[in-house]
Amino acid sequence: MRSEAEELPAVDFPTFLLSLAHSVLLHLGISPEPGEAGEVNLPLARQTIDLLALLAEKTKGNLTGQEERLLEQLLYDLRLRYVEATQTNSAQS
Repeated sequence: MRSEAEELPAVDFPTFLLSLAHSVLLHLGISPEPGEAGEVNLPLARQTIDLLALLAEKTKGNLTGQEERLLEQLLYDLRLRYVEATQTNSAQS
């Protein structure tokens, strides 16, 4: 039987970014945990997107090309999904 440490992905910058992106999706109610209804928490989604933007600003010039592209693509996608969620939330109110 494998230990829990063997089952976890390596802790590196891309994994960290993907973890934050997953948190945003959870807060947008897009990717709920199995068996749970997704709850929308727009302030927490926005805060995590802002955290990713801060990381992009503070790490500028220190990332590999692949890391930079990943961060840019995540920010683009998450910002788009956030705008869609705010529009949907406004329409339902």
